[in-house]
Amino acid sequence: MKLNRNIKSWNYRKFINYFLGPLLFVWLSWSIYNEIRNQTGLKAALEVFSSAKLFYFIPVVLLMVLNWSIEAMKWKVSVKPIQEIDFLKAFRAVLSGVSFSVSTPNRIGEYLGRVLYMDEGNRLRTISMTMVGSLSQLIITILMGAAGLIVMKQDIEAAQLISGIWFQVILYGVLAVLLVLTVFYFRLSWLVKLINRLPGSKRFLYLVQTLEELDATLLLRLLSFSLLRFVIFIVQYYLLFQLFDVELNMWQVFWTVSVVFLIMAVIPTLRLPNWRSGATWPKR
Repeated sequence: MKLNRNIKSWNYRKFINYFLGPLLFVWLSWSIYNEIRNQTGLKAALEVFSSAKLFYFIPVVLLMVLNWSIEAMKWKVSVKPIQEIDFLKAFRAVLSGVSFSVSTPNRIGEYLGRVLYMDEGNRLRTISMTMVGSLSQLIITILMGAAGLIVMKQDIEAAQLISGIWFQVILYGVLAVLLVLTVFYFRLSWLVKLINRLPGSKRFLYLVQTLEELDATLLLRLLSFSLLRFVIFIVQYYLLFQLFDVELNMWQVFWTVSVVFLIMAVIPTLRLPNWRSGATWPKR
């Protein structure tokens, strides 16, 4: 029995390393090539990179690695109740999730990319814990986006981007969603009890039972990781704005990007290549 399990695990790793991995690499390389090739401002962008302002770009790359490292730590902590993994394995899983997520709506491919690194029997159970980590990031995004709306209220109304009434509706709607998600986040055990009451759910209950073991300390820790990642994203945007001579101070960048992140969270998009025209088009 153990021998068969080892053979199955070996074949599984072989499939990922020698088929799925190279196939994904070719797909991403071709997608990135087509995306870059059809950028109208490519020549001007290359001129920026050849200038003295290139030193702004190096910290952006370093912060990207740091951001992924923090996400790896967050995922490592979140899946610990199911399976303990080391940092390097968590880091590889995060990169795999990023690769799968770029061509899927609302980053759902990220779950598939990560669970591939878990042991057999733990992969499906890991999905619920991965979703908890994503929920913590969503809560931070909505929280900071709502704060951004409050801070930028006068600027938004002065620019007549939206009427005062609709602004209030949107703001209170965002705050209501934030409250519901926060209560749900700290009461995940309710979800387990709800699923347990559904007819025929007993055989699937093991997939979410780990949620009952999550305590407030762990959940707050995940929120801390998410907040740190959010701040790093803002700093990256600020450095890129400086690189391309966009005159915005750190305060303006922080709240403007926070609102943009909120919009992206509410209206997720999917960009896929249009192979006949060589361009890309938004889905949804």
